[in-house]
Amino acid sequence: MTADHSIVFLDRETISPQTVLRKPSFPHRWTEYQRTRPDEVVERCANATIVILNKVKLSAEAIAKLPRLRLVAVAATGTDPVDVNACAARGIVVSNIRNYAIHTVPEHTFALILALRRSITAYRDSVRSGAWQDAGQFCYFEFPIRDLAGSTLGIIGEGAIGQAVAQLGRAFGMRVLFSAHKNSTGMGPLYTPFEEVLESSDVITLHCPLLPSTRNLIGQPEFARMKRRPLLINTARGGLVNEQDLGPALRTGQIAGAAFDVATIEPPAPDHPLMLLLDLPNFILTPHIAWASAEAVQTVADQLIVNIEAFQAGCPTNVVP
Repeated sequence: MTADHSIVFLDRETISPQTVLRKPSFPHRWTEYQRTRPDEVVERCANATIVILNKVKLSAEAIAKLPRLRLVAVAATGTDPVDVNACAARGIVVSNIRNYAIHTVPEHTFALILALRRSITAYRDSVRSGAWQDAGQFCYFEFPIRDLAGSTLGIIGEGAIGQAVAQLGRAFGMRVLFSAHKNSTGMGPLYTPFEEVLESSDVITLHCPLLPSTRNLIGQPEFARMKRRPLLINTARGGLVNEQDLGPALRTGQIAGAAFDVATIEPPAPDHPLMLLLDLPNFILTPHIAWASAEAVQTVADQLIVNIEAFQAGCPTNVVP
């Protein structure tokens, strides 16, 4: 059989090298690049019928120059890099990855919560600097340590990941509040008004998409309402929090600590607002790895190929509307 499909993976290095990425079972030509610049997309995909990408931008201008393209298989849930409307106008199917992160993101979220609530990284750094020897006794109390049991967890985002975070919170003995959408009313008794969540939570964690309505969801006005000086956790999307306002909120004590796994620009430049907070003992920045457990990344790789095979069989799955 001849290979009717030419498959091009534009940014293979966004899936860990330890992950097994099997090839589709139908005849095809496979080309992969570790990373691709925007100006290389058209040349590399000129003959592609299927393009795989994670973070590479696929613009309407590029799509117009790819006459053979039939499927864009996104190796992630978010399809922001792809001009979905331009694909729809051409009849190009766009597929994505779903429901792979319901363990890895909640676990990373709670790793960050626990690290801040118990000052784990601050104590580790102080031990490294010799503070234990300087203390002259079996322990010392340089940084705050608080239990999670009995505290209030405010969750913004009620999807599968938010629900899984709530389950972990309840296991720790926390009272869980799901926030109603900002500036929304009438969402029902399962939701607490957004402003009340800000005012009554000891930990606030974000698990909502980045939309025009959620960009800068939390900024200085919201920090000012946080009466209990909560921890703020963002493992969702850069841009949900006004990054310029975060530093003053941390440095003036409006919040007790913050941990981010995402930024508006990734990787952030050395002078990015989040990078300028790394000297603080109550701030943690991880490099967008909440999703990246070995198990979750393998699920992404497996589902990616299933999506491609389903498309080739005439019954595409995980199609983005």
